[in-house]
Amino acid sequence: MTSDEPRSLLVQARGEPSPLYGPEDPADHDDLGAYTRPIPLDDDRLALPADLAADLRSWSLSRPPAGFGSRPDLRKHVERGLETAQRLARRLGPAWSVRYWDERHRTAKWLCWGCDRLHWERDEHGTEPHPLDLTVEGEYQYGPLRADGFGDFFPDDPAAGLALSDGLVADLYTWAKAIDTTLNLYLRDRDEAKYEDEWQRLFQEGAELTKRVAHESGPARRVTYKGVAHGGLSTLTSVTWQGERQL
Repeated sequence: MTSDEPRSLLVQARGEPSPLYGPEDPADHDDLGAYTRPIPLDDDRLALPADLAADLRSWSLSRPPAGFGSRPDLRKHVERGLETAQRLARRLGPAWSVRYWDERHRTAKWLCWGCDRLHWERDEHGTEPHPLDLTVEGEYQYGPLRADGFGDFFPDDPAAGLALSDGLVADLYTWAKAIDTTLNLYLRDRDEAKYEDEWQRLFQEGAELTKRVAHESGPARRVTYKGVAHGGLSTLTSVTWQGERQL
């Protein structure tokens, strides 16, 4: 496996605390029987948030040792596992190839981190379906997020595939709206000193929003904060986060 090749991961409930397994030899990623190496949920390479790790653990341990006695219970278990595995794939991004074992149909398919589809082949997408490098920047009448090939956009744009929480989406909208309002007031009054504190407040708020975007996006994406375009040099910056880590 080259350094640029994604790691492979199988999600399968075997009654263990972690339902994650890797192949003993990375080159055997297509061989389902090769996934015998347990991967703990607190593996530093995964950097999973606590809620996702807890859901994976709970799902894995919920499988009866002798299997399911009823089809409805099995169906619910498989559906719950798929939803959780898709969250995992979105969280890990293209650095990992995630495969899900469907106990009901006795099949294992690869999960696309960007489109939520299931594929028989690991490398179904020739190009990345969503942007990996994001920019948070406040500018009049622009969306608060930007990416090469996407221009500016809002956090709930389905084309970006961010899947941010409702609270964060709302706060980003509010921040962008406040920037529009503040600039309109400044253009009316033409008094820089009057709005200096507000620009600084919006600058600090944008920095915190960037951290939240990076946290929810996970290590798959880099998120750079460029500040607020209208507050002078003191509200311009360039700080990049990847998950919980500042680069």
